[in-house]
Amino acid sequence: MKTEKISKQVRDKVVEKIKSTIKSSIIKWKELGATTNLPGEGRLPKLSAGIRRALIKEAAQNKAKFGIFFHHLDTSHSGEIGSKKKVKRLLSFQRYFHASRLLRGIVPQASLHLLDEDYLGQARHMLSKVGMWNFDIFLFDRLTNGNSLVTLLCHLFNVHGLIHHFQLDMVKLHRFLVMVQEDYHNQNPYHNAVHAADVTQAMHCYLKDPKLASYLTPLDIMLGLLAAAAHDVDHPGVNQPFLIKTKHHLASMYQNTSVLENHHWRSTVGMLRESRLFAHLSKEITLDIEQQLGSLILSTDINRQNEFLSRFKGHLENKDLILTDTDHRHFMLQIALKCADICNPCRVWELSKQWSERVCEEFYRQGDLERKFGLEISPLCNQQKDSIPSIQVGFITYIAEPLFVEWARFTGDTPLSVNMLNHLRKNKSKWRALLHKQRSKSKDRSGPVTEGKGNQNISEGGVP
Repeated sequence: MKTEKISKQVRDKVVEKIKSTIKSSIIKWKELGATTNLPGEGRLPKLSAGIRRALIKEAAQNKAKFGIFFHHLDTSHSGEIGSKKKVKRLLSFQRYFHASRLLRGIVPQASLHLLDEDYLGQARHMLSKVGMWNFDIFLFDRLTNGNSLVTLLCHLFNVHGLIHHFQLDMVKLHRFLVMVQEDYHNQNPYHNAVHAADVTQAMHCYLKDPKLASYLTPLDIMLGLLAAAAHDVDHPGVNQPFLIKTKHHLASMYQNTSVLENHHWRSTVGMLRESRLFAHLSKEITLDIEQQLGSLILSTDINRQNEFLSRFKGHLENKDLILTDTDHRHFMLQIALKCADICNPCRVWELSKQWSERVCEEFYRQGDLERKFGLEISPLCNQQKDSIPSIQVGFITYIAEPLFVEWARFTGDTPLSVNMLNHLRKNKSKWRALLHKQRSKSKDRSGPVTEGKGNQNISEGGVP
């Protein structure tokens, strides 16, 4: 392919015009309250294909010309840019890193490892049993070479007939799902794309429950699966109190209220708009989808646990849940998502234990960060004092068990509900046994290991 030759004078003029456009965009962002300098969302001047290729080639050789706006972007400064006209797409650290590698001509390593037919066959076999509660998401992620979320969602959209019903473009759907998967931080031990895939698989199981399935519309099912897939997108691996006490710009943007959940929702909306997945639908329907997704994702805020649990109990006691009512169905989707989000203790011990270790590793890392910067260590983040068994017993007792007991009241004694409660109680007994073992070993030391009490410091999987 020939590259159009351009004179130095023309090239410099174009570069200055690009810089001027980006500079004016940054000024507009700051006027809108943005606190992070991110690469330009402004419209670039129209160039011929040859000039664009030449500029991209030069940018790759001299990154400083275009990289000046990227230098201060890291995991602690990923944010989103507001707009008076529309919600702009969030360029998170994960997305920037991926894009910058492509700009430099570096092909991501993941794409180099092609799966052989044996692995693909095993992955297909697992998908045929995706509705089973003993589904091993860790194995599935390995078989799909780290693409468990994209593979699972494409399959579930097809199984539920959503592609046909909503006349979705498969290319756009795949593009959107890849965006979501890439925006999860793989360096997070817990809040990563595998967790999102696990929650999505659990949500699929709940949507199939006989008490719920016959009332759900295709829109309900699509909302439930999308919310499950994107509910923790671009999670930084630290909790809301950490963002607040470090004065992170997201905490200011969302006024210290459901900070992470708002961020996950707005990021999802941005990706939906960038991918144009629903561009063929009316504006009214699209806005309704975005708002309902927000309501679902915001319901995963653990600080609202008692609010939802009390309301759920009230409906069950009054026997006034009418699933033909749109609002009641939406409420049950919120409850289902909350169950899916914290269902780790209801899995078989081998899977549940892995999730427990991962989540504890994540908030121990937060504790190490707080210690490093002289901050007060958050509850449950001190590895020297907070043990995994102690955290898990507290989490199961005060958060998970009360919710799943009510879910079982709603569904009745279905095989799934009985299975989940059996696993939950067996796992709780195992963690208690491990806790007692630790206590016996600590008698001659500084003091006994105590069991986590209260639910104000515990969130999903035990995250404080």
